[in-house]
Amino acid sequence: MALNVLVVDDSAMMRAVIIKTLRISGLPIGETYQASNGAEGLQILKQHWIDLVMVDLNMPVMGGEQMVDRMRTVPHLARLPVIVVSSESSNARIADLRSKTDGFVHKPFNPETVREMVRDITGVGYAHESETGAGDSPDGVPRF
Repeated sequence: MALNVLVVDDSAMMRAVIIKTLRISGLPIGETYQASNGAEGLQILKQHWIDLVMVDLNMPVMGGEQMVDRMRTVPHLARLPVIVVSSESSNARIADLRSKTDGFVHKPFNPETVREMVRDITGVGYAHESETGAGDSPDGVPRF
């Protein structure tokens, strides 16, 4: 199963870097969607099936933390995996974010860090493991 990913960041360049990183990671990536703030991200979540959200924190209109807080109040989005991708350096804030999301990746990041975090959070294997079906365990049982 290929992952549909929503990348939410106010920087078009950072969105492109995250998407490129996902594509070269060896993970089975399906559709990628982009939003420049949390409000746009919530709209995309209403319109498309998303398997993973990667979100920045500090954005105009609606920041990433507010977006995640709103997601957690909607039953079908409450358990959607979210990875924060941020340059946040406050240990207390990072700990708070980790309590309400599934992971935190510090900017700048390397592709290996992103790949391993996505794999650990989603359970989806590498693209070259497709002979058993991406996202399936070796015995063919879907992880989702």
